[in-house]
Amino acid sequence: MAEPITVDDPADPRLHDYTGLTDVELRRRREPAEGLFIAEGEKVIRRAGQAGYPMRSMLLSAKWAGPMRDVIEASPAPVYLVDPQLAEHVTGYHVHRGALASMGRKPLPAPAEVLSGARRVAVMEAVNDHTNIGAIFRSAAALGMDAVLLSPDCADPLYRRSVKVSMGAVFSVPYARLTDWPHGLATVREAGFEVLALTPAAGSVPLDEVAAHRTDRVALLLGAEGDGLTARAIAAADRPVRIPMAHGIDSLNVGAAAAVAFYAVTTGRPPA
Repeated sequence: MAEPITVDDPADPRLHDYTGLTDVELRRRREPAEGLFIAEGEKVIRRAGQAGYPMRSMLLSAKWAGPMRDVIEASPAPVYLVDPQLAEHVTGYHVHRGALASMGRKPLPAPAEVLSGARRVAVMEAVNDHTNIGAIFRSAAALGMDAVLLSPDCADPLYRRSVKVSMGAVFSVPYARLTDWPHGLATVREAGFEVLALTPAAGSVPLDEVAAHRTDRVALLLGAEGDGLTARAIAAADRPVRIPMAHGIDSLNVGAAAAVAFYAVTTGRPPA
């Protein structure tokens, strides 16, 4: 265990991992390239460690040194103690949770690896809003989905906002990226999954009529907020399905729709 180090210079190079956290474009490029991501808040930091992500460092306000003592003692990573004003100067926002950790990334598994043994899978096409990514992962974990697959242009599940919204659920559900889109969906179908494209488009059938709980392996295909699924993705699926709407509402936010659909395909399924 390294003793916590008090830092009072916002330009200290040891704080490099935490600089400019509000610059989305910069962080989207920099974090994967440098093999890191930022965990925010005590619960998320603990869940990241429990999921096996290695800690690079921690940035704490003094009051968190006590509550995080066991985490500090369990890791050789350096711990930097800063006052709230300096943390805000470095990160670009008020760190109201008072605890940040820079974590090392792990190599992503291949799609076939996360599909092996799975029975209920979420597949996202071009979901590039970090809040929606986090919400979908949280619902996937809570409602018993076994894995998540992402198209190449989906947002990073390990971006700080995604991790925060998911409350660390991004660490609980295995995920991988399909590099060839939408042809990569063939990998899902070849693994024995029925691919259901969630869309309000004409010709889609109510999800409850599909009786997905009687199907051994189901993959739910979800599109981006606003645009929804592309015609190519729908064509690559086995069938289009929809959540029945009332009062003239045409669709739900993709995060809400995902939760409803996950519940529909996991409730009543035969036990593993």
